[in-house]
Amino acid sequence: MYYKKIIYLLPLLPLLIACSVEKNMTTVDNYQVKLDTLTLFDQSRGRKIPIAIYKPQAKPKIPNQQVIIFNHGYGFNKGGDYFVYSYLTNKLASKGFYTVSIQHELATDMPLPTEGNLQLVRRPFWQSGSDTILFVLNELKKTQPDLDYKHLTIIGHSNGGDMTALFAHQHPHLVYKIITMDNRRMLLPRTSIPKIYSLRSNDYPADEGVLPNEEEQRKYKITIQPTSINHGHMDNKGSEEEKKTLNDFVLKYLKES
Repeated sequence: MYYKKIIYLLPLLPLLIACSVEKNMTTVDNYQVKLDTLTLFDQSRGRKIPIAIYKPQAKPKIPNQQVIIFNHGYGFNKGGDYFVYSYLTNKLASKGFYTVSIQHELATDMPLPTEGNLQLVRRPFWQSGSDTILFVLNELKKTQPDLDYKHLTIIGHSNGGDMTALFAHQHPHLVYKIITMDNRRMLLPRTSIPKIYSLRSNDYPADEGVLPNEEEQRKYKITIQPTSINHGHMDNKGSEEEKKTLNDFVLKYLKES
């Protein structure tokens, strides 16, 4: 059962619009998870930014609680894609991570280009995604100042993985780890800071140069993990076994120092 209410945050009134919040409680693994959804507003771009927040329900409060920002794959501007990956976002919150899933696409957006040099024609879309991640992160720091932002992890699938990779290029000092799930176009950073992980599908290759070669992987301690999972099964369409495989890899990477 969902119910809606309006949130009023006086310091953020110019930045929040129609903060309609849906709440749901589910029990998974270690912590119960409460789901809140709200819509932020980026005045500088005149853009609505719907987000879902998966909150572990812990008493006492989790000390130094780490933050994860998740970015969905392309959904043809239908919206609601943050729920399509609930197998992962719920799992992360159940393990104690404050998990935020961004809905990057609006019905009024231009469709993602499918022709031409995709690394060039899609770059503005990834830039918009990177800017949105930065905006959401800054808003979180205002409303949730006690969270651990020194160990921020950003995760993204497919087009959301390309946004994640671009954000790591542009703001390496803000993110501790990135985990891409079969991003195919945006080159992964060749760096040891932030820490780079990438889960690969068994059916779609990345464009040339996107993934570091073996020498670069060793030099920067980058993890490129092949899987037997189809690109399109990295959301909720995957089998229970596939979902468990992806969850296990992500949780393993989050535990690594």
